[in-house]
Amino acid sequence: MYVGLLTARFEREKRFEEIAEWASGAGYTALEVTSGPDGHIKPAEVRADNGAAVKKILEKTGLKISSLTLYRGVVPGTEDAEKYVEDFKEVLEAAETLGVDVVCTLGGFPVPGKNKMATIREDLPGLFGPLGEKASRRGVRIAFENCWAFNLQNLDHFAAAMEVLPESVGLNYDPSHLYWQRLDYLAAVDEFGSRIFHTHAKDTTEDEAALKRVGVLERGWWRYSIPGTGGIDWAAYTDRLKSVGYDGVLSVEHEDKQFGPEEGFEKAIEHLSRFV
Repeated sequence: MYVGLLTARFEREKRFEEIAEWASGAGYTALEVTSGPDGHIKPAEVRADNGAAVKKILEKTGLKISSLTLYRGVVPGTEDAEKYVEDFKEVLEAAETLGVDVVCTLGGFPVPGKNKMATIREDLPGLFGPLGEKASRRGVRIAFENCWAFNLQNLDHFAAAMEVLPESVGLNYDPSHLYWQRLDYLAAVDEFGSRIFHTHAKDTTEDEAALKRVGVLERGWWRYSIPGTGGIDWAAYTDRLKSVGYDGVLSVEHEDKQFGPEEGFEKAIEHLSRFV
């Protein structure tokens, strides 16, 4: 297991080469890189030089890419979803060219008039079934971040998605989304270990006084934070990942407004390095 970071926390104006040089100097091993037309790695540029520029940067910094990402939430069956599919195909092509075996994304929003479970069972296969097959032919897997705001919110949603989608589709597992919902983030690792293709390292900090005032159905009593500053037991969590055979990345998703990009990532790797 090794520690990486998601490049989204850095400004779009910051070039991939700059991020890579900084991350390497900070002790990181890998990058989870935003992709698509506005990403830190653009598929059109990878196609133009067969990935030579990106590969040169990786060789220079000693880093690898744990995944490319296209974090865009769409409703299946809409025009936005059609554009998403075209962009996703280009990201898959870029991943194959660069030798990256995972593309991370989101599981979409519910279809109007349907709940999340019905959307997963009835509509996700039409969107992600063909993409999963295309990914498999390119030697790439698709990993959904289990962000609560999208379709894959709880363990029953995970199970349904894994049932109806190809085996090339799995999870970019993020325990922080389960923690504040009072879901068992360790049991989820046991149940879905074979479909965890990538992981996010993000913590959750809670305000007990605010919780007692507004209750779990309201917002404002929890926030995402740097690993080691919240409630997740990182020793237990990484041990559980190892127990199911996961030997991939802990990719820091920095959404903690208490820290700037560099400071937060430095704090994260200092904490996580003791568990890998």
